[in-house]
Amino acid sequence: MKKSYKFICLGFVLMLGLFSCTNTEKKMTNNEAEKMLNNVLDRYYEERLSYFPLEATGIGDNRFNDKLTIDISENFREQLRIFYTKYQSAIDSIRPEGLNKQDMLSYEIFKREMRMQIEGLQFNDYLMPINQFWGMHLTFPLLGSGSGNQPFKTVKDYDDFLKRITAFTAYEDTAIVNMQKGMKMGVVQPKVLIERVLPQLTTIIVKDPKESVFYGPVKNIPATFATADKERLTKAYEEAIMKQIVPTYKKLYNFLSKDYLPVCRTSSGISDIPTGKELYAYLCRSWNTTEMTPDQIFETGKQEVDRILKEMERIKNETGFKGDMKAFFEFIHTNKQFFPYKNADEVIAAYKDVHTRIEPQLKQLFSLVPKTKFEIRRTEAFREASSSAEYQQGSADGSRPGIFYVPVPDASKYSSVGTEDLFLHEAIPGHHYQMSLQQEDTLLPKFRRFGWYGAYGEGWALYTESLGKELGLYKDPYQYFASLSEEMHRAIRLVVDVGMHMKGWSREQAIEYSLDKDAESVGDITVEVERYMAIPGQATAYKIGQLKIFEIRRRAEKTLGDKFSIREFHDEVLKDGCLPLDIFEKKMNEWIESK
Repeated sequence: MKKSYKFICLGFVLMLGLFSCTNTEKKMTNNEAEKMLNNVLDRYYEERLSYFPLEATGIGDNRFNDKLTIDISENFREQLRIFYTKYQSAIDSIRPEGLNKQDMLSYEIFKREMRMQIEGLQFNDYLMPINQFWGMHLTFPLLGSGSGNQPFKTVKDYDDFLKRITAFTAYEDTAIVNMQKGMKMGVVQPKVLIERVLPQLTTIIVKDPKESVFYGPVKNIPATFATADKERLTKAYEEAIMKQIVPTYKKLYNFLSKDYLPVCRTSSGISDIPTGKELYAYLCRSWNTTEMTPDQIFETGKQEVDRILKEMERIKNETGFKGDMKAFFEFIHTNKQFFPYKNADEVIAAYKDVHTRIEPQLKQLFSLVPKTKFEIRRTEAFREASSSAEYQQGSADGSRPGIFYVPVPDASKYSSVGTEDLFLHEAIPGHHYQMSLQQEDTLLPKFRRFGWYGAYGEGWALYTESLGKELGLYKDPYQYFASLSEEMHRAIRLVVDVGMHMKGWSREQAIEYSLDKDAESVGDITVEVERYMAIPGQATAYKIGQLKIFEIRRRAEKTLGDKFSIREFHDEVLKDGCLPLDIFEKKMNEWIESK
C-alpha cells in the first residue's frame, strides 16, 4: 500500500508539470487533486485510529478496544512525528487550485493541523503526564466502570478490556519514568495540583474487588452469557483488580507522595519550567486557533470583564437588592429561595423543564437539528463528588444518545440559579446540536467529522447561552444574572490564565482577582484556578470563540440588513462542523459576501 501511494503521488507531481497548459488538461489536474486529497484524508484518519485507540472507542469503532497506546512515551512521540510529517508532505504535494469549497476547507484545516501537531511535539510537557483534571489515572476508571464509552455487551468486549488493563499498568509505569526525568530537568507540576491527585488515587485502592469501580461490568454481566463465561470473567476481573489495578495505583500514590511531591513547584505558571513561555504561547495558538498573543488575550479579557461587570450591576439594581456586588453574590449563594430541591430527581426535572420551555422557540432559530437522541442523567456516584456538569456526545451509529450529565451529590445544596444557561451550553442548542450535527454529516471526511477545536466548540456553547431571551428564557432576572456570571467567569479566565502563566501571578493572586468579580464560591473559584494551572491555555478558548461568533454575527447583520436571517446564520455556523477560528472566519466572510 505504501509503495502504491508513493507511486500515485509521484505520478501526480509529473502530471502537474506535463499538463499545465490547456484548460481541458487543467480540469484533469483539479479532478486528480480532489481524488488525492480524499485519499490522503481517508488514509490519515484510518491510520490515526491505530495510534489513538481510545478515540476509536469513543466514536463507536470497536476494532481497537483491546489496545491502549502509551502516548506519553518518547518512542511513541517519535512515531507520531514521523506520522504527521508523512502526511504533511502528502498534503503539500497537492495543488489546491480548483478544489470545491468543502474540499478547500478540508485542505486548509489539514495543513494547519499537521503544522500544529509537529510543532507541539518539540515541547516537554509530556514529562508532566498527571494532574487533577487530566490523565490516564482518571480516564481509565471511567472506561472500566461500564458507564463510559467502553462497551461491555459481548464476551469479546470483556476480554478486550482485560487486555487494556494490562496495557494500563505499563502506561502508568511510563508516567513514573517520565516524571523522574522531569524531576531532573525542573519540569514538574505545581505542588498543590499533586496534592489534589492523591485522594483521587486512594479511591481506587480497595481491599475487596467488589468495592472497585472496575467491578461495575461484572455486576452487569449480560444474562445471555454462558455460565462458564460468567465464572471465568468474574474471576479474571477480580484478579485484574487486585493484582494489576490496585498495585498500579498504590505504586503511583507512593511515588507521587514520597518522591515527586517534595520537589514540585511552588509557582503557579508554566513559564517557570524550561521553555515554558514558548510552550504557553503555542498552547494559546493551539487552543484558540488564532494568532492572538498572550498579551492580546490578557487585554481582551480585561475589556470584557469591565463590560460585563456594568451589565451585572444593572441587573443587580433591577432586582431591588441594596448592597454591593459582593453582598449580592453572597445573597445568591445563601438565600433559601435559590435552593428548592429535596432530592436529585427534582434537580433533573428542573433541567427537563428548561428543555420543554425552549422547544417551541428552537425552530425559530435553527433549521438544522440533529437526529441523535438526547438524555439528561445524573452523574454516576463514583465520580459525582468531584465532577461538574458535562455533555458526552452520542455514538456515530446512533446506539448511544448524547447525554447531559448533572452531578447532584447533595440536592439540598443545589442552586436553581443558573439551570437555564447551563442547559443551553452543555445540552441544547450548545454541545448537543454542534457535536451531533457534525458527527451525523457522513459527507465530511472523518478527521473533520470526529474532530474538535475548543475555541469553536466551546465558543459556540458559550454563544448559545446568549440566546436565552430569544428562546423564551431569562425572564427571571436571577437566571439572566447567572448567564452574565457565567460569561464573566469565562472573561476572567483570559486575565487569570495569562496572568499566572506569563505574568508571574500566584495562585492566591488569581483567586483574589476572581473573587472580586465572579459570583462563584471561594471553593469553586479555587478549583477553577487550579484547573487553569493544570491545563494552560485551554480555558481561554471559550471566550475567544464566543467573541469571534459575536463579531461575525454583527458583521452579517450590518452588511445584510433586512436580508439577514438568524436561522440561516446559525445553520451556516454549524453546517461544516468544528473549524479553527481563522478558517471559520474566512468561511463566514465568504458566506456574507455570497448573500
